[in-house]
Amino acid sequence: MNTEAQHDILTRGTEEILPAGGLLERLKLAAREKRPLRVKQGFDPTAPDIHLGHTVGLRKLRQFQDLGHQVVLIVGDYTGRVGDPSGVSKTRPQLGEDEIERNAATYLEQFYRVLDARPTPPRLPVEVHRNGEWFAPMSFEGVIRLTSHYTVARMLERDDFAKRFAAHQPISVHEFLYPLMQGFDSVSIRSDVELGGTEQKFNLIVGRTLQEIHGQPPQVVMTLPLLVGLDGVQRMSKSLGNYIGVTDSAAEMFGKVMSLPDTVIALYWRLVTDADARELAEIDAALADPKQNPMELKKRLGERIARMYHGEAAAASARADFETQFSRRGVPEHVEEYGWSAAEGALGHAPQVTIVEHLVGSQLADSKGSARRLISQGAVSVDGAKVGDISMVPDRGRAFVLRAGRKLKRFKP
Repeated sequence: MNTEAQHDILTRGTEEILPAGGLLERLKLAAREKRPLRVKQGFDPTAPDIHLGHTVGLRKLRQFQDLGHQVVLIVGDYTGRVGDPSGVSKTRPQLGEDEIERNAATYLEQFYRVLDARPTPPRLPVEVHRNGEWFAPMSFEGVIRLTSHYTVARMLERDDFAKRFAAHQPISVHEFLYPLMQGFDSVSIRSDVELGGTEQKFNLIVGRTLQEIHGQPPQVVMTLPLLVGLDGVQRMSKSLGNYIGVTDSAAEMFGKVMSLPDTVIALYWRLVTDADARELAEIDAALADPKQNPMELKKRLGERIARMYHGEAAAASARADFETQFSRRGVPEHVEEYGWSAAEGALGHAPQVTIVEHLVGSQLADSKGSARRLISQGAVSVDGAKVGDISMVPDRGRAFVLRAGRKLKRFKP
């Protein structure tokens, strides 16, 4: 594929490319030199799993990989110990080595749910580095040399540091190391292009500066939009609980997508699915049509995402179960069960177990008070029959389906 066609594909969905025209020039240079571009993105293993927010960058890396370029993943086992200050209002907690190593192991497996683990030409195998490869052996003299390349004044130009400084919020000295460390990653692997979310722009530009100091051509910076979470407002984050994990089951993925506000349907189609330009245009047109029901587009979105990670059959089953459970108020084929041991023996030893205790024991309610409120709101039913009495005692000798709002479980005696 010629460089202009590659450029058209690779720039779709990006937020900003620096310098302007830089990616096309770098593609042309690589074509003249008959070599692939080295395209970098770093991930700090700060949690056990990755979510759809991480896949925005991974999907762009996959486009580079499909076009025959060299994808380089940096697992930040050392930057993860510092904690990225990007977009945060206070110092991040520092993680221990053991926790980082455990998280890194799952990251490496989950990256290949998007990237090609066994590529055939023109795709190249993914190159993976931990930045401990160059930071662990670095002497204190090397750290001093690295920090000499940037001034405190330039660090404080960074938006999040500037806001914290103006608000008299503490900024730890070690946080100033983070952008320098990320930038030095680019020097160490001689990157041509680095990807990151919009909040990463400062860090990516530091990489350009350090490469120039070390006599390398400065990398092209590509920033990508941030994916908002299930609340439709804040950035997707495991710490906020507003995420869809790539290891979630097909049913969990579908159900979480259905909880999204309609305002972010188009964004999700654009950032986390494999829809092409023609399909995206159709989605935009349908969302703009007042006669169209956004619910159908959301169901298609949930099914598409579930299919991408679990296959066609699992995605279709997730949709069918959801529609049975919520659209037609029926009982899906696969329902989680609970038994007498569900409430640490309470269900097994009590002579009579009330509906309130069943709700708590099944974890459909987190407390007896919550269970009573659900019953008073008319949100609880047993085998489809609404329950209005908090003292009601289900027959402990038979199986039944207990529903609380949109959640349900099957009691198995």
